[in-house]
Amino acid sequence: MAKRNFGIFFEVAVRGRTSGIEQEMFHNVLKQIDIADALGYDAAWFVEHHFTRGFSHSSAPDLMLAAAARTTKNIKLGLGVVLLPFLSPIRVAERVATLDVISNGRVLFGTGRGASPLEYQAFQRPFEQSRQIWEEHLDAVLEIFEADGGEVTREGEFYKIPGVSVLPRTVQKPYPEVWVASTSLDGFLAAAERGYHLLCMPILKGLEGLAADIAKYKNRLAECGFDPQTRRVAIMVPWFVTKPGEDLEDVVSAFMWYIRRQVNLVAPPDYRDAQHATYRVFGQLAAGMSEDKALEELTRHRMIVMADVTESRKALDEFFAAGATDLIGQFEVGGLSHARTVSAMESFARDVAGFAS
Repeated sequence: MAKRNFGIFFEVAVRGRTSGIEQEMFHNVLKQIDIADALGYDAAWFVEHHFTRGFSHSSAPDLMLAAAARTTKNIKLGLGVVLLPFLSPIRVAERVATLDVISNGRVLFGTGRGASPLEYQAFQRPFEQSRQIWEEHLDAVLEIFEADGGEVTREGEFYKIPGVSVLPRTVQKPYPEVWVASTSLDGFLAAAERGYHLLCMPILKGLEGLAADIAKYKNRLAECGFDPQTRRVAIMVPWFVTKPGEDLEDVVSAFMWYIRRQVNLVAPPDYRDAQHATYRVFGQLAAGMSEDKALEELTRHRMIVMADVTESRKALDEFFAAGATDLIGQFEVGGLSHARTVSAMESFARDVAGFAS
């Protein structure tokens, strides 16, 4: 059986409007990365979002990972993802390479184009050209990395590299692993056509629908001359391992608060799917249900996992059977307390995945 890889994912959700609560969450998250490293998790990933009050205050993931680089030893540091359309390729290359240097080559370079029209408006980029901008900027960043300090001259519609040497150089050669995050089949296929690893989630279509898209991603890899066995697929899912008789009121509240906000954020307007009326259907149903019914639906489709050890192990097998090579648990969910988050991380590592003693 192929090695199963396990990571941890952070949104940095802030339940409360005071700066004190916000600051405490940031420091707690950094402690959680240290704990994940000690437990033996393979990677820690940070999202990049802007203007998402409460839901995610992770607007500078490279800075969080730079802090983690100085206190951790083994865990990979995943940018999940850099929103390439909003920065010059020069700045992206400089910051990713700097992080690779100070972490001694532990960076995972996740990329994406984002799904928020508000972000495109604020950063003065045309949303309708998001895929084109992402592709052009990614090609430019990779050319800078491949130049390894040599001069690069390149120009696109939204950037210009005027024959300059971009430094520092990455530790990993020719550059860190490239991952693409997407919630659409089109995005999966675009990643496959370039041979990139895939970051995905079951929040929109459920695990069954996601598995079908992963199979198409792997088929497209083969069609484009890439060996699917050498490419990785990471599924990100909110997860909490329950104990018998445990009071879960705060956990349920945090998960529901998070899910109801996430669906509207990650599903682009008018996104359609052949099986369901829209990709939003699960989230819309959950928003209108009682908490018990919503949890039943979300769990049944494996959009979340909130279960005891036995059921969590079953869910884990289902994710890998669906085509995952990596399972990225989101334990920091909806402002859940530090103690609860750490408990879930430890139980998952020890009792479910079995990689921590």
